[in-house]
Formats: sequence, structure tokens, C-alpha cells
Amino acid sequence: QVQLEESGGGLVQAGGSLRLSCAASGRSFSRQAMGWFRQAPGKEREFVAAISWIGAITYYADSVKGRFTISRDNGKNTVYLQMNSLKPEDTAVYYCAARTANSGSKSSDEYAYWGQGTQVTVSS
Repeated sequence: QVQLEESGGGLVQAGGSLRLSCAASGRSFSRQAMGWFRQAPGKEREFVAAISWIGAITYYADSVKGRFTISRDNGKNTVYLQMNSLKPEDTAVYYCAARTANSGSKSSDEYAYWGQGTQVTVSS
């Protein structure tokens, strides 16, 4: 089992930045590939970013490429999502997820463990 807890969400103006954190406990964090997903009101959950278990390989949704950066610190059992140049359309609940695999995935079905989510609201 892996327990995940997100933090760092909040209200920010368009063009601003936030850094989300996801602290993991339980099974070996360094053997988990991690992902960030988001869900806006009335919309399906969508992929945002993913990172391999040693952080060498990352994936991004086209909508966030160049603005968001995913990273991890295996010594702290934490994965981060640095979000810059935020837009109102980035408003959503952001979830981190873990899968016991080498590489991340863009499919939410590939992840067995999920956090409770943190709200990000971007005002125009």
C-alpha cells in the first residue's frame, strides 16, 4: 500500500505560480512511478504530468508543456509539480497518483494509488 497526501493548492491570479507537493508513505517510494492528474468541475479527470521512479523520464500533457515541471526527491518521499504562468483553465482539483512500475503513464487506469486531491483556483 502507498498513502499519498497532496498539499500546496490555493488561489492564485492568472500568470502566477504554485508548487504542489505529494508526500508518500508505505511501500518503497523509489519503486513507484508518479503522476499528476486534475479534474475540473463537470469534466473528466485528465493527465497532467508523470515521472519515472528515478526521475529520468518525464511526460507532460500538451496543455501544460513548458509551464509545469514535475520532479521528485526520493530521499524525502515527495513528488512536486511546479506550475508557472497559470491560466484560469488550470483551475481544478489536482491529484497525485502512484504505480509500481519503472515509468509513468498518461492513463489514470495504470495507477493503483491516489491522494485526496488539492484545489487549485486561478482567477482571471
